[in-house]
Amino acid sequence: MKPRTRFLSVAEELLCYILSFLPYRDILRCTSICRTLRQTYLSSSELQYIVEISGQRLLVISNTDNSIPISKRLQLLRDKAHAWFKVDTHPFGIVPITRLPLSQENIVAGGHYCVWNAPGDTAMIFPVLPKPSQQSIQRNWLPGTLCSVPHSRNLDVLMDPAQNLIAVAYVADHKIVHINLGTLDSDGVHPQAAGERLFLSDDAENCPRTIYAKLKGFGRHIALSRRFYNENSNFLSTAWQLQIWDWKYSTTSGSILSGVVPNLSYNPVEFCFLGNNRLLVTIYNLNLYSIEDMSRPPELLACFLMPIPMELQYLSSIDDIGHSPQSHMQAQSTMYTSDPTHQLICLFEPSFRDNTQAFIISTRIFFDLHGMAAATPIPWQHWGPSNTRVFLHYDRPYIHINGNRVLQALPDDAREGNGRFILHLMDFSPLAVTNRRGLGRVVKKPSKTYIGTDGFGKSLTKSLPYVHVVLSDRKLDSLDPELMGIWMDMDRIYMLNRDLDRPLGADRFRTWAKLEVIDV
Repeated sequence: MKPRTRFLSVAEELLCYILSFLPYRDILRCTSICRTLRQTYLSSSELQYIVEISGQRLLVISNTDNSIPISKRLQLLRDKAHAWFKVDTHPFGIVPITRLPLSQENIVAGGHYCVWNAPGDTAMIFPVLPKPSQQSIQRNWLPGTLCSVPHSRNLDVLMDPAQNLIAVAYVADHKIVHINLGTLDSDGVHPQAAGERLFLSDDAENCPRTIYAKLKGFGRHIALSRRFYNENSNFLSTAWQLQIWDWKYSTTSGSILSGVVPNLSYNPVEFCFLGNNRLLVTIYNLNLYSIEDMSRPPELLACFLMPIPMELQYLSSIDDIGHSPQSHMQAQSTMYTSDPTHQLICLFEPSFRDNTQAFIISTRIFFDLHGMAAATPIPWQHWGPSNTRVFLHYDRPYIHINGNRVLQALPDDAREGNGRFILHLMDFSPLAVTNRRGLGRVVKKPSKTYIGTDGFGKSLTKSLPYVHVVLSDRKLDSLDPELMGIWMDMDRIYMLNRDLDRPLGADRFRTWAKLEVIDV
């Protein structure tokens, strides 16, 4: 009888190849129970790279330059993750912001500062201290240039630097709504668009008047959420509609959701894209839809109940802007993007009181639907505690997310009310504990939060683990609000601060704010 070849006796290269097909958690399990496999893992940069990528919840961009050795990529990944736990919050550069004082629609995305001034019908985009490898866009739109259609009014503007895309939703003749697609860096139709204009499904003669609209985009999808004024509708309710297009494939779409919300709610129905084929819509609870077929309405996959009915708003992540492996702005040096199946979203309930609750939710629950029936709502206690953390914000919430990291400006000491903010960083990735290298505080213990008003609220228990770092080397004054907004991407933190030293001249285009850039 010939002796059987044992698994551990095969060549180390073959062991590495076999292990590389396993999920990263299984690789770690194997190496924790077998000395030979442990040694194989420690001597293989490829296996460690697989574990690091998956453990940080990242995806490798397919068109990345492969000239960088795996060992070098592995070290860069680990060093970057560790650098987030010891950020120096003093800026390496400051960009003065000149814009109309009434403008409030601003965001930092794709290394660019984007602003739309709805009252003045102007817009602006410019690069924020661009890196040498970054392609830059700089442009200003004067009144009447965002949309040249006569007798029209702009409803919302979406700027996506990653795809060199600008989408303008406008209403003509007080009823008919269209979306124009163009390029950010020049005039004309976007070269990847199916046409210059997206058409809505409305009956032009009988459609109600749009009173509020919101555009969002993700890769090949664009969606418009609207609320209507209808003279024949119930005074206590208002109709809404959400339509999604594959703007690279067709100018029309049958992917439409609609319904009714109370009149006390002023915003359109909130929603967010989860990758290229799922949509999360918040109407007091969280409804998950499949959007793979644009010729038919989205298919309901599951309904996740919140602990109490809440009017939630969704905080967009920079990763949501133009996620695409072949994106226009993608530099060869950028090798990773966040995995949409394992990242974070932030929902918060607008409050007329002093406090706002921010719900940080892992998207993994929206992709693990085994045994869940769409017709049966999922109670909060079955999905919420293990996939959520809730943070209390006093007054206006200053918070942003990128992948599995959360950046928040929280009061220095809420009990004393000293009017100072400190930046807090939370890393929810599975390898955060390893990559922190002794920095920060590991939070695994469940915590309790009370939500709702007296008589209608309840106590919630949450247990999603994370590593917490207090960036205490700088305090921000909130009494004469200095801080106006915060963002972050994979390499930088951006803080929009009021320019307290600005001149009080009559020039309406004066510099009135400054964008501070912090390198990580």
